Amino acid sequence: MPDPEPTIVLVHGAFADSSSWNGVIERLGAAYNVVAAANPLRSVAGDAAYVRDVARGTGGPVVLVGHSYGGMVITQAAAGETSVRALVYVNAFAPDTGESGLSLSGKFPGSTLADTLVQYPLSSGGNEMAIGQDAYHAQFAADSSADVAALMARTQRPITEQALSDGLTGDPAWRSLPSWFVFGDADKNIPAAVHRFMAERAAPRGQREVVGGSHAMTVARPGEVAESIIEAVRATS
Repeated sequence: MPDPEPTIVLVHGAFADSSSWNGVIERLGAAYNVVAAANPLRSVAGDAAYVRDVARGTGGPVVLVGHSYGGMVITQAAAGETSVRALVYVNAFAPDTGESGLSLSGKFPGSTLADTLVQYPLSSGGNEMAIGQDAYHAQFAADSSADVAALMARTQRPITEQALSDGLTGDPAWRSLPSWFVFGDADKNIPAAVHRFMAERAAPRGQREVVGGSHAMTVARPGEVAESIIEAVRATS
């Protein structure tokens, strides 16, 4: 019997939530099994363990798709997991051993995220960060409508400083698994030069660079994102 078609597990990043995948899910349609995980955004190790549990819970093969910080998480979660067939990075970090979201976003100039962040202490220790609502549209989702960006700003999930500072442990899964990259050249969180650098060293099966695409391409450019995911599923099924 042939292997069943993989379930697509979507993992959002910082300053978004699982509903940011709604447009992508609509374009994938009923032909694909899809789960949008609620990424805790607390630590790379803890978030990866949770996503690994979600993937195992599907009971079959999976394609892991990460947006932004979600790329850190899927890279860690896929390590040693035989059920993972492919990785798709959507405006996402694809770290090597020891690299963090913070170190990668600053590898080349161009990120303006730091100036838009607000942070506050947590009772459990450390700090949590969000994008200021007034800055959210221009910084995160410039190619979305003002109304959509305003709603996203209000429903964004903050991330801990620890999660952005945690480095990848162990070998990155993209060294052993086929990968696909899709990103916008107008990303203000992770500069396009960083995306190109990460994609080049990962030698992906597919790479799509979207002219004018913001960081929030899952919302603003769901068609292009869905196309890359479908390519990954078809190539590895």
